[in-house]
Amino acid sequence: MKSPSRSKRLAATLSAVLGLLLVAAPAALAENGVGLAGPTTDKTVTFFCFGVMGFFVALVVGLTVIQSKLEKRKDRRRADLERLS
Repeated sequence: MKSPSRSKRLAATLSAVLGLLLVAAPAALAENGVGLAGPTTDKTVTFFCFGVMGFFVALVVGLTVIQSKLEKRKDRRRADLERLS
């Protein structure tokens, strides 16, 4: 039987460490409902969720702008190649 490759062992080790951290995080970062940012209230959760939504909106808009610029550049290069050949 072959021994697992180095990358598979590394992936298994990283998965195990990540799983352990995910299991241990609630106990390490919270005590009686008070985490690193103070007590969790409805206002805190609402503003955090608005921040997450805003991040993803900005991410989509930014990536769309980048993609459109790259498409325009590709079209210009294609037109130049057709014109010169």
